[in-house]
Amino acid sequence: RRSVGLDRFAGLEVRGRAVLVHTGWDRHFGTEAYFHGHPYLEPEAARWLTEQGASLVGIDSLNIDDTPPRGERPAHTLLLGAGIPIVEHMTGLSALPDTGFRLHAAPPMITGLGTFPVRAYAVVEER
Repeated sequence: RRSVGLDRFAGLEVRGRAVLVHTGWDRHFGTEAYFHGHPYLEPEAARWLTEQGASLVGIDSLNIDDTPPRGERPAHTLLLGAGIPIVEHMTGLSALPDTGFRLHAAPPMITGLGTFPVRAYAVVEER
C-alpha cells in the first residue's frame, strides 16, 4: 500500500517512544523513482500517534505526507503542532529489530530553519 494507516500501529505502545515507519521505500533512495509515488502517513494515523504521545515519528520515505502540488500536510500539522519531531528520508530501517534499540537523531546547532538534516543512528541493545 502507498499510504500507512492506523492499522499498522494496532496493539503498539508508543507513548514516549520514537516510532519508525519502515515502508521499504528507501530502496529507491538516490534514484529518480524516490521522488514519485512515495508512501506517506494517513492523517488518522498521525492523529493517533499524537494522541498516544509518541516522542518522534520517522519514515523511510521522501515525505511523511502525500505531496501533491500545494496540497495539505496533515501529518506535519498534527505531529509538529504537538511538539513531536519528524525524521524523513531514513534508510536502513530493515536492519533494526522491532524493539530493543535507542534512536539518536543529532541535528547541527542552527536556529531559525524549518527543516534541516540530522545524523540519525540507532544503538541496538545486546541480547
